[in-house]
Amino acid sequence: MLRFILRRLLSGAITIWFIATATFFAMHAMPGDPLIQDKAMSPAVRAQLEARYGLDKPLPQQYLQFMSNMLHGDFGISFTQENRRVNDIIREHFPVSATLGLAAILIALVGGVAAGSVAAHFRQRWPDRAVMLLVVGAISVPGFVIAALAQLLIVRLNQMAGTTVIPVAGWGGIGHVWVPALVLGLGTLAYLSRLSRAAMLDVLSSDYILAARARGVAGAGLFWRHQLRNVLLPVVTELGPAVAAITTGGFVVELVFAIPGLGRYFVQAVQQLDYTVIMGTTVFYGAFLVLVVVLVDISYGLIDPRIRLVGGRG
Repeated sequence: MLRFILRRLLSGAITIWFIATATFFAMHAMPGDPLIQDKAMSPAVRAQLEARYGLDKPLPQQYLQFMSNMLHGDFGISFTQENRRVNDIIREHFPVSATLGLAAILIALVGGVAAGSVAAHFRQRWPDRAVMLLVVGAISVPGFVIAALAQLLIVRLNQMAGTTVIPVAGWGGIGHVWVPALVLGLGTLAYLSRLSRAAMLDVLSSDYILAARARGVAGAGLFWRHQLRNVLLPVVTELGPAVAAITTGGFVVELVFAIPGLGRYFVQAVQQLDYTVIMGTTVFYGAFLVLVVVLVDISYGLIDPRIRLVGGRG
């Protein structure tokens, strides 16, 4: 087991190194000058800026310096935000993205299991068809379209109410969280709905459910004690990839809803060719996702693969 854990940690470290290396050379291969920013500057000022950011050194030396700083947890100073370190940007704005992501995962998990369970219990009837239709729509429509439509509906609702029932954009209170979180988690909710429906159909046709009904177990007791607990197992196994999908998909939602999260700053950094912010946030997000995947793999490795059901047959 120790060898298994060390192997997963080593593969994670190699993945992070590859992400950092690919991002570094991709940034330096991009066309454009990150120092100009539509402003003319004298050769002396440019030389000072190049020396400050280490751009006056050969590319291999810049790469070694970047890797050394990264190992010490230092991503440098932003090119566009004066005297602001990338570490400070990550420290101040990642909690906002994390809050939005956790709310999106909660909505996706609860909504997906509930919708899938309803669809399975009403198989081939109108609730099942309605849920599957909504699932196809949620998967097919791009996130930025859903975000724009959600904002339009909020504006209409506020106009009809004559007051601000739900904030259109921004960040601050609990009212700013749930609509962006719903938009962000909608694709994952749709996927978990299909997964829950398939798992619930398998559970409903299993022998131990028939035996429980023969013993007189029915209604809510049958659902909570035997059906739901076994449906959650395949759903929980997908939470690792779901975290990755929701985290990487938050960039557009944060930009549309003017949420001061890390994804919004990443998009702005790409538009402004802010090398240090792009590389720092990319490596940070990559390391975060690799850590999640590694921890999930290790957790699954610690569980006996023969254990498939919680309650029921076992």
